[in-house]
Amino acid sequence: MPRVDFIIPGVQKAGTTALFDHLGDVPGLALSTVKEVHFFDDESVDWVRPDYRAYEAQFSSAEGAVVGEATPIYLYWPNALERIAAYNPVMRLIVMLRDPVERAWSHWRMETSRGPEREPFGWCIRQGRQRLFESEPWGHHREFSYVERGFYGEQVARLFEHFPREQVLFLKADDLRIDPNTALASICAFLGVPPPPRTEPRAVHVGQDMEGLEPADVSYLRALYARDGARLRDLTGIGF
Repeated sequence: MPRVDFIIPGVQKAGTTALFDHLGDVPGLALSTVKEVHFFDDESVDWVRPDYRAYEAQFSSAEGAVVGEATPIYLYWPNALERIAAYNPVMRLIVMLRDPVERAWSHWRMETSRGPEREPFGWCIRQGRQRLFESEPWGHHREFSYVERGFYGEQVARLFEHFPREQVLFLKADDLRIDPNTALASICAFLGVPPPPRTEPRAVHVGQDMEGLEPADVSYLRALYARDGARLRDLTGIGF
């Protein structure tokens, strides 16, 4: 039997680190020793005959606990969802979503502060998208995918090709940020464990400062995401 019961597969910059921190206080849960395990997006694994022992070694033993991890690139990365389904077809998935424009800006700020990104945001979301077609796997990039990771409708549609709707819980980043107790209660009910003691909001690695975001860039991205946003609403009822 697969050892891991649930995964938070996305999205980056949508409060997954804060959620992982909260879940560490939930009785009955056993989390990975590191937040982002990065197993199902590892292209060095032999995916014809994967050895799951290295993956499951990332989790401490806890008799009877519900075991899970959070690697927010899985929803975006090609073949990751297929690999998760092959590992555990009854895996439960918690998907955190954030306004895609805010998410792209926060992602760019993170990569700029870390060093990989040296170009302005306006260039990155327009001409800079061509960089993804020079990378491997083709059309995907771990750092420069500011725009692409925000096409939630497309990603959720692919998610539903591999998992039924009842195995997926969707939350907005604001749900956890504004009312963590209600959000955690819904997660615990979804996972079948008791909720933790009442808690306060936690902002962990989530930049809320939107100062410097140009109105022209906002308008450009809103138009770019419009059709995909409608698809997301049709699939989940969630809109931004």
